[in-house]
Amino acid sequence: MEKNTILEQLRAAKAAHINWVQRAKMLISGFKMEEDAIPVNSTQCKFGQWFYSDAQRLNGLRNNPLDCMSEIEKLHFELHDIYLNIYKIYYDLEPQGFFSKLFGKKKKITDDSVKLAKEYFASMEEVSKKLVNEINLMERRIVALPDTDLETL
Repeated sequence: MEKNTILEQLRAAKAAHINWVQRAKMLISGFKMEEDAIPVNSTQCKFGQWFYSDAQRLNGLRNNPLDCMSEIEKLHFELHDIYLNIYKIYYDLEPQGFFSKLFGKKKKITDDSVKLAKEYFASMEEVSKKLVNEINLMERRIVALPDTDLETL
């Protein structure tokens, strides 16, 4: 695989992560968001889809200089765990019937709930900063690798 392709995919995944965090912020700020606009499952968001597919090929590098993969995975899981708390505030976890979905059964959000969601989001932002730093580190390491090391992927 060519270095440029790997870097483009990495940068697109990083941008997808940043957008995911921004959608969570919009939800807390009062914007109406569909439940599936901010995936709870770490393998369903665009970053997770990249991480568990194309990014895993990077583990095949000889003398793998990308030891940040496990830290990225840990931070990514942590983010989704925190977001699950926010999700529970804004969306029902109970399965909805046809008419509830059709007529938009809305969960009542109190001021205290919003305050709690903002606290969770502050934690999310801190973890997100760490994740972006790890992604940036990964990018610098890939840039430094000789092209020949990446051609075998």
